[in-house]
Amino acid sequence: MAIGLKVCGAAREVTGLSLLFDTPGGRVLVDCGMFQGPKTLKALNYEPFPYDPTSVDAVLLTHAHIDHSGLLPKLVKQGFRGPIHTTEATRDLCSVMLPDSGHIQETEVEQLNRRNRRRGRDPVQPIYTAEDAERAMVAFRPLDYGAWIEPVPGLRARWWNAGHMLGSASIELEFDRPRMRVIVSGDIGPDLGPIQRDPEGPTEGADHVVIESTYGDEDRVDVAPAARRAAMAKLVQAASRQNGALLIPVFAVERAQEVVLDLVTLMRSAQVPPADIHLDSPLASRATAVFEKHAAMLEDGAAMRTALSDHRVHHVEDWQQSAQLSRQEGFRIVLAGSGMCDAGRIRAHLKAKLWDARTVVALVGFQAQGTLGRLLLDGAERVKIQGEAMRVGARIEKIEGYSGHADGPELGRWLQARGTVSGGVFLVHGEEEAIEGLAKRVVGRGIAPDERIFRPVLDEAFRLMPGRVERDGAGGQRRARPETVGHPDWHNARAALTLQIEEALEKARDDRTRAVLLDRLRRALDAS
Repeated sequence: MAIGLKVCGAAREVTGLSLLFDTPGGRVLVDCGMFQGPKTLKALNYEPFPYDPTSVDAVLLTHAHIDHSGLLPKLVKQGFRGPIHTTEATRDLCSVMLPDSGHIQETEVEQLNRRNRRRGRDPVQPIYTAEDAERAMVAFRPLDYGAWIEPVPGLRARWWNAGHMLGSASIELEFDRPRMRVIVSGDIGPDLGPIQRDPEGPTEGADHVVIESTYGDEDRVDVAPAARRAAMAKLVQAASRQNGALLIPVFAVERAQEVVLDLVTLMRSAQVPPADIHLDSPLASRATAVFEKHAAMLEDGAAMRTALSDHRVHHVEDWQQSAQLSRQEGFRIVLAGSGMCDAGRIRAHLKAKLWDARTVVALVGFQAQGTLGRLLLDGAERVKIQGEAMRVGARIEKIEGYSGHADGPELGRWLQARGTVSGGVFLVHGEEEAIEGLAKRVVGRGIAPDERIFRPVLDEAFRLMPGRVERDGAGGQRRARPETVGHPDWHNARAALTLQIEEALEKARDDRTRAVLLDRLRRALDAS
């Protein structure tokens, strides 16, 4: 007898985590995340699930981030009728994040359909709406860390604090038939997490472990909160001296609140000039209320609660206020989503000010392949925003120490602390370089030999037995070619080529040279 495991997301990339367990007592899904990044990857959100949603008996949710929870409303919309078990804080965060996700999809689809009508194309439907997300919240069942539940007969599960974000968890699974323990890490926080307590987990050993590998190939220098704030202070001072904007792309949940805490702390200690802090994210504003409710769970909850209610913090409510803010001149601090600059209000701010040498852009989170944030981080001189090409004149800086993810050594220590792993170690939620980096650490620490380390591809299926793993060739059809998942796609290549053409035309010495270049391009297209 074996337990089935199908990896339905975050396979050799960092979004869309979803693990389907087939047990004698029923089907259980751990997380149901949304794919983010290149358009080819995001297109998977519109495709059917690689299983029948009506056949799933329960969902076990590690935390509220959209790449782990974002397709739950779609799951419910398509027939799932079971409970969604998670911590109370995660439930509360999902109650603001999932409706916001639905609203964003409705807005984006409305804009897309206007373009489609002009192009003579058929209209498309959102993956789900804000109303769908509200309906999905009825299925949530909050629980406490450390409390055992039985989601289906023959399976017990309990949640351990993962130290990644408010309410985040690793999930321990105990199966009766066959008798076996599996640990799913969720996202693991760093040892020096800015506001979260250190990650925990069972220590009795396990048959199998599914572990994230976001930063598995990195050995980051430990950055204490004071050093992180010092780095932020330099950028605030630079923007102030230049009388320019400090733009901080943030993830609306956790990262926005951490940055507000640091900025308020710096201003109260007179390390930076006083300034209004514009939180230009309705989701971040709503999530802030959840953080205030659950502040006791944080390392220094009183300081967080005080900072979030500081008079310098201004919540930007609507698009009109946001647009007006993006047009303002002079020194100001703007926090806006999304954290990877691939959506949200930050794009309008970047479009308005990215060309200006007085602008400072502070990147405070992970930037996935194919996102605008990654292009800026990698030093792109020109980018396209909302179809418009522009020169990058702003100062782009990455501030270390805000990451909610453990690095390679920390992941290795977390895994080793779980005790003996007699079966497989499954590396998910990481790009290929990160996965290989963590794999070397797993082998180097003697946790498992390479033949027991698995690097799943999308929709790959396995059979789990006590201390043993078999690949399941009957796992069904895969939704995408493994080599395409998580990499820049043709949309990225098209945008890069367009920028290259526009730059060549601008730099050409005269109109005759431009005409020759365009003629060559036409002939190349005609020959294809």
